[in-house]
Amino acid sequence: MNSLLAELLGDHTLRTVASGAALLGISSGALGCFAMLRRQSLLGDAISHAALPGVALAFMLTGSKEPLTLLLGAALSGWLGTLLVTRIVRGSRVKLDAALGLVLSVFFGAGLVLLTIIQSRPDARQAGLDKFLFGNASTLLSSDIRAMALLALLALLALLLLWPRLKLLSFDPDFAASLGLPVRWLDLAISTLIVIAIVMGLQTVGVVLMSAMLVAPAAAARQWTDRLASMVLLAGAFGALAGISGALLSARIERLPTGPAIVVIVSLIVFFSLLFAPNRGMVFAWLRSRGQRRQLGQATVLISLLQLAQQHSDPFHPHQLIVPGSLSRQPRRQAAQLVRDGLLEALPDGLYRLTASGLSEARRLSRELLPGEQP
Repeated sequence: MNSLLAELLGDHTLRTVASGAALLGISSGALGCFAMLRRQSLLGDAISHAALPGVALAFMLTGSKEPLTLLLGAALSGWLGTLLVTRIVRGSRVKLDAALGLVLSVFFGAGLVLLTIIQSRPDARQAGLDKFLFGNASTLLSSDIRAMALLALLALLALLLLWPRLKLLSFDPDFAASLGLPVRWLDLAISTLIVIAIVMGLQTVGVVLMSAMLVAPAAAARQWTDRLASMVLLAGAFGALAGISGALLSARIERLPTGPAIVVIVSLIVFFSLLFAPNRGMVFAWLRSRGQRRQLGQATVLISLLQLAQQHSDPFHPHQLIVPGSLSRQPRRQAAQLVRDGLLEALPDGLYRLTASGLSEARRLSRELLPGEQP
């Protein structure tokens, strides 16, 4: 751990890449929460792919490979793709998912065609444009980090200023419209912020993988909390953790690109969250379900013995276990636990009878679970 920290602090290139990846993770994770809650997770994929022709056109028009120029073209193209999606949904019967898929495929195809045309030119100035497909974090400079920090700060500040309205828009857009809020402008605002986050990540993870940086941290954070503020903070933290870890992993493993490494780390975070998050994790859900089945099985054993005892004048009359298999698959194991708990007494020949505590508990369970058959 100390060696990793020393390497991160001592290596300027690694520190630059890790800083850029962390900034990307924070901004995309926080903004991705709103896309996911509004069921627009594919929006990030569409915008990132729509940015590719903007990169190509910016180079063709200016002849410059300056990052600011190319990213400005990407931002305009991505924003145009967002407007086109909105126009298709509101002006036709095409659903949102179909419109997103349409814009994604058309813009990405156009971008690949333009890149092919550029690559066929005889000069060598176009070399390196294909890095925007999968990213090339090692090319980040200190000036790029400052620009990313400024964009991230502006995006997060806008998110903070619009927080109450965006929160209402994410959970109940119809109610927001009934209050007179400019829903369309707010929708455009959050889409613009997502465009900014995507443009920030094109150099780091590229067009193809950028959607994972929007969706994955938000999906992981959603497993841990039900509060939007906590979800946004957790998503930003998960994104930053994935960015820094991916940069360190890429530095340690030869020829491992930083972008795919970041996506692999954030995918592992999602997988861990899906398994072990206390409220929604599959492991804890399985444990809770197992505990509930055990409690139901024990209740079934007690009620069954109580119903059998009611056929005699003695409520403590012993009986063999006669429990429907659909209610308790392991009645003897359940009975053994009840004996240890002092609710049953085991007798020879496989007989069991209720103790005084067991009788009281069986009657309580019968009143709660079988109110129409109270003893």
